[in-house]
Amino acid sequence: MPARRPTLNATSAERRGGVVVSGLRRLAWFGGEALLGASLLYSTPAYAAPQGNVSIISGLCGEGTRDEVWHDTCWYNALHGDVLFGRDRNSDFGIGPYLEVGTAGFDDLRLGGGGSLQIPVHPYVPAVLSLGGYARRFDSEWQPGLAGDLFIGSRSYNFHSAYVMTGGVSLGARYGVGDSKELTLIVAAQLDSSVLWLPAVILYNWIAGAPDD
Repeated sequence: MPARRPTLNATSAERRGGVVVSGLRRLAWFGGEALLGASLLYSTPAYAAPQGNVSIISGLCGEGTRDEVWHDTCWYNALHGDVLFGRDRNSDFGIGPYLEVGTAGFDDLRLGGGGSLQIPVHPYVPAVLSLGGYARRFDSEWQPGLAGDLFIGSRSYNFHSAYVMTGGVSLGARYGVGDSKELTLIVAAQLDSSVLWLPAVILYNWIAGAPDD
């Protein structure tokens, strides 16, 4: 006689259904764990928006050569702009490029650029180290050089804008690598450019809002 095929009774069906449900639960659990792990792995904080500044550097500088470091004292002025990346709070480091246009004693023109690193030595009074190069035009000639600056002052992270205001002290050095062999040491104040345009904005708003006579 042929063997009888096993029948699917209620008990076996219930067992098989339990196995399927258990498998689905395990699959869902592993899937949830995988999604959670992926979310933790890839949900790193978004890169902070870059913050820029344009400031004025004005102060004393000593001009000389490698043999005579401080020969003449003159007035140094420059317009300095930078953009720093990687910060989303006051205690973060920041790094980015800078550009500068300056003059020593209004006798030359200096065009420079390089990189800046903000060091959070204090949350509200950080230090910014800038290293780069510059080209100096003097007596109708251009001469290359190396530049270094250290800013110490206020540069807090701006949580509401991509522009950050600054104010502090700037110490700098310019070292000519051309035939001029010039050396310039700078001790200056670095102030936010708003000291120039903010009074004009206030004056304009005052005039525009003043009642007619």
